[in-house]
Amino acid sequence: MPAKAVFTMKLEPELRDTFMAEVAADDRPAAQVVRELMREYISRRQEARQYDDYLRRKVDFARQQRDAGQHFSNEEVEAEAAMRRAELLRRADEAGQ
Repeated sequence: MPAKAVFTMKLEPELRDTFMAEVAADDRPAAQVVRELMREYISRRQEARQYDDYLRRKVDFARQQRDAGQHFSNEEVEAEAAMRRAELLRRADEAGQ
């Protein structure tokens, strides 16, 4: 694939030298490794942005439900769970006898 753009960057000499030694040890072109790193970075950032958008939508929806009175307090949820646990334990005791 012919180069379509040139990317110039400033690096600390030690970082550049270490990087070049590592890619040479892997017998790979530095440009190929840099392209892979860039693609990985782009992919991670896009995934993070998508997750942030998803989470923001969920929070907005939950806030709308709360504002519309369509929610339960933590105390109500805990009380319901306690009743269900008690019922399950009662059934388990009956089944065991």
